[in-house]
Amino acid sequence: MGNFDIDQATAVETARAVADGTITALAACEAAIARIEARDGSIHAVVVRDFARAREAARAFDAAGDDKRRLPLAGVPMTVKESNDVAGLPTTWGFAEFAELPIRADSVAVARLKAAGAIILGKTNVPVALGDWQCANPVYGRTLHPDDPARTPGGSSGGAAAALAAGMVPLELGSDIGGSIRVPAHLCGVFGHKPTYGLVPMTGHSFPGMDGAEPELAVLGPMARSAVDLAVALAAIAGPGDDSAYRLALPPPRHLTLAEHRVLVLDAHPVTATDAGVREPIAGLADSLARAGATVLRRHEALPDLAEMHAAYRDMLLTILTRGTPNPKPVHAHAWMALRDVQARFIRQWQALFADVDVVLAPPFGVPAFPHDDRPDWADRRLVIDGAEAPYGPQIGWPGVATFPGLPATAVPLARTREGLPTGVQVIGKQFADLTTIAFAGLLEQAGLAAAPRR
Repeated sequence: MGNFDIDQATAVETARAVADGTITALAACEAAIARIEARDGSIHAVVVRDFARAREAARAFDAAGDDKRRLPLAGVPMTVKESNDVAGLPTTWGFAEFAELPIRADSVAVARLKAAGAIILGKTNVPVALGDWQCANPVYGRTLHPDDPARTPGGSSGGAAAALAAGMVPLELGSDIGGSIRVPAHLCGVFGHKPTYGLVPMTGHSFPGMDGAEPELAVLGPMARSAVDLAVALAAIAGPGDDSAYRLALPPPRHLTLAEHRVLVLDAHPVTATDAGVREPIAGLADSLARAGATVLRRHEALPDLAEMHAAYRDMLLTILTRGTPNPKPVHAHAWMALRDVQARFIRQWQALFADVDVVLAPPFGVPAFPHDDRPDWADRRLVIDGAEAPYGPQIGWPGVATFPGLPATAVPLARTREGLPTGVQVIGKQFADLTTIAFAGLLEQAGLAAAPRR
């Protein structure tokens, strides 16, 4: 592979280098460990380190021969969000009382990544209960943004995004219920994919000590420094049930060129303010797509009512997130059923829209990376949007566009603000059109319309 650079390689490039003998899995593992040790001191992203077992796994991989080297993630070193179970490592979700809770089995997604050839180096940081767009907790402390330590890398997959943005690892496993993959990907300038709801099993990703039904809305998905890595990682973890040998065949991408796409661009939300630093790169992308021959729409009569959808999403999300807490917000069973009815109606409306539109482009969040804010009450927090203060909580609106109807959404890095902060876009598609949104992200990357990863 001639000019192969082990420290800049994507996951797919690393797997190919291992497959053709350019490098060994152990060499890839050692290089990633060295990057973490050299770069993470000022960021604090990789908070659970499992380097000894990673080296052991890499040596075993190299000794296994050609069968292993043909795997899609052959020898790829990666980390996973702390909330994913890894046998022998803590899963605390940021709660000190769970630090000694024994974890005896890998989550289904982690087991599938290992089966695809990945080497797990450790875990990345999260906010308490995965409940913030920041990344700090009393167990592991605070993760800082790689470009500005005064700012957050996002959350709840904040450590994952920071590790990727700093080039420590090429691949990560995150989770998303309120933008927890897409928001940190946007704030840190990396790629992330929120899969269609139900596509990836959540077994082994549950509140510590609980073993119950999978929550509504929540998903697991890959994060990476390149769009093609998202597709390979998603193929490794997708498919219902706990059988790692079973995989779900997703529909292929709708189109192979940007010019073939019909694109609806959203840059305003009725309940969520959006800063010009986020809007302007998306407007520039829309113009570039039009010049490339794509059909770019600014409005569509079939677009669902975002304000009504946001209200139902907020009510469902609060019910899910407060379950089991000291101050839950219980709802009557019939009220929950009514929310599910509203959700079903919106799913049908989005399906009707996607009969005429291939993808929808929207902000993942209303601002770039913002300063750390430890005020416990979200009602007290403020973001600066176009020079004016705006409330914190309503920013759930942009992630909810895809989350409430269970749609796939791929976060793509677009540009940098005047302050040098990353900003991005989410590419939303029809249910189970995950390969369409990821492929569209890849086309943006190939055309130079996506921002290159931080070096």
